[in-house]
Amino acid sequence: MDYIILYVGLVASAQAVTMLHMLYWRRNHSTVLAWSMAILMFPFPAFILYFIFGNRKIRQKCKKKVLNLRTLHPTKMTELNPIETVLSSHAISNTTPHNELQLYFEGVEAYTILMNEIENARESIYISTYILQNDSTSEPILKALTQKALEGLDVRILIDSVGSFELYFNQRPLQTLRNAGGKAVFFMPILKHPLKNYINLRNHRKIYMFDERIVLTGGMNLEEQYLGPKPMKKRWVDMMFRLEGDAVVTYLEIFYADYEYATGQKSSVIKKEVNGIGNSRVQVVPSGPDMSGDALYEALLNAIYSARQRVWIVTPYFVPDETILRALIIAKHKGVDVRLITPQITNHWIADIGRSSYMREAEENGIGVMLYQGNMLHTKAVLIDDYSVMLGSVNIDNRSLFLNYEVVSFVYSPPIITQMEEWIKSLMKHSIIGMKKGSKKRLIMENFMRIFSPQL
Repeated sequence: MDYIILYVGLVASAQAVTMLHMLYWRRNHSTVLAWSMAILMFPFPAFILYFIFGNRKIRQKCKKKVLNLRTLHPTKMTELNPIETVLSSHAISNTTPHNELQLYFEGVEAYTILMNEIENARESIYISTYILQNDSTSEPILKALTQKALEGLDVRILIDSVGSFELYFNQRPLQTLRNAGGKAVFFMPILKHPLKNYINLRNHRKIYMFDERIVLTGGMNLEEQYLGPKPMKKRWVDMMFRLEGDAVVTYLEIFYADYEYATGQKSSVIKKEVNGIGNSRVQVVPSGPDMSGDALYEALLNAIYSARQRVWIVTPYFVPDETILRALIIAKHKGVDVRLITPQITNHWIADIGRSSYMREAEENGIGVMLYQGNMLHTKAVLIDDYSVMLGSVNIDNRSLFLNYEVVSFVYSPPIITQMEEWIKSLMKHSIIGMKKGSKKRLIMENFMRIFSPQL
């Protein structure tokens, strides 16, 4: 009996401490419910996991500075669109008018462009990636980077230690690059002070920068299932874009901040001014624990509420919070063309179950749910009316919007918007409309997983 009383007392204490911590940091009701349920079902493991995984913003002890991006081209408030209006109140670089973009939707083409940029670099190569695998794609990339390091270029690679955990535990493929003078470091190493490293907050950004003036970015990691020298039957459907112009400065600042945090050393590189080129208007928006607020989330929300014609979303993982989902439903009820294009089956069965409840609710309210039938669709894009398309690393889920380090570009360029529109239409042609009817057991499981959606 004494052991039972002790156990109940410890469980109650764990729940009380966790609840007080969540209330102190003003967590939303979905997060409070998810962790409360977890601690009720698995008291002690969940209690420990909460204090490892439960933090959303970087606290003082982690010492990563909040990003404070410079304003490059001041714009009058009367000229701002709904996205720019929200972002203007945050420490976000405003829209830059002189940029040139090219979109790449095929893995061999993206790989070729990447290798060409490495070959043509003359001063520096900075790479930040979530996944770098030791495979047929990464081997020639690392070889080319090693050659550039031997030539005297400043070569730096920033790798997420969870996304690339195999490479983190076996770093031999990086040794030749390091011996040549290149630098390869891991973001928030999971074995270094694991209780202080916020291992739930991963660097999901993809920034491939050359000579501080050209950026390749989007959703593609450096792995053969995304891109490679030869076609691959089951390669994922994703996109990369090449950016040159004013907006490159913001990607440069983001890379510097992440790299300095990972190494603990102030960068000695002098930030150069980037010359504008082209006439594409681009606004680069980072999100994550190093932002003081939720600028990207607010901008997306306002864009959805302000939409008059369409909101087309392409994402592999659709696990929105209730506010985003409600905004999409309201937009549909106003007569806006709201569509979700997502793979019929993703690469994570938990994600498939976790997203299904939201997709069913969207469909029940008239939103077009289109299930792509080809290879795994990994592209992330949001098309708002005819004035903006969002491209980058962000999924429409809680992890991307509230937990991970991410970066996107809002592109306000009619030719790019039209090109993305046509490509999304091609995805629709290979999609089926509507969810498959689920059994009662399946529906119960989907709705149960919804409780834990803040951590999916």
